[in-house]
Amino acid sequence: MIYAMFAMILLTFGVAGYMFKLRVAAVRSGEVKLSAFRLNSGENMPPKMLQAARNYSNLFEIPVFFYAAGTIYIALSLESPAIILLSWLFVATRILHSWIHITNNNVIRRMQAFMAGNVCILLIWALLVWDYSHRL
Repeated sequence: MIYAMFAMILLTFGVAGYMFKLRVAAVRSGEVKLSAFRLNSGENMPPKMLQAARNYSNLFEIPVFFYAAGTIYIALSLESPAIILLSWLFVATRILHSWIHITNNNVIRRMQAFMAGNVCILLIWALLVWDYSHRL
């Protein structure tokens, strides 16, 4: 589980790096003024920058449930093959979601990846409660 959690951390930093690269390039080219980042309102920002910023924000929403469940699993030594599989499926859906979001931004495909990840999280938590209740 910890490896899947680390993969999510790498994804988050990868998207942050991509967003930073886009922002620096936009400021250097004069497309965006540095002062535009004071409030980060999104006004006058190129779509690619907004997509990357929104995706970065997404990586601090649903994945919080993943990190919480993973921490509990690790603390209670409750790993199982099903949880490992679901964890990696969740990571795969988040990678796919990020890829779609910051490239072609196909809303239907992005939503499908997002919902598949949500199902993984729900199943991870259901198994966590099940495993914990049967451990007592």
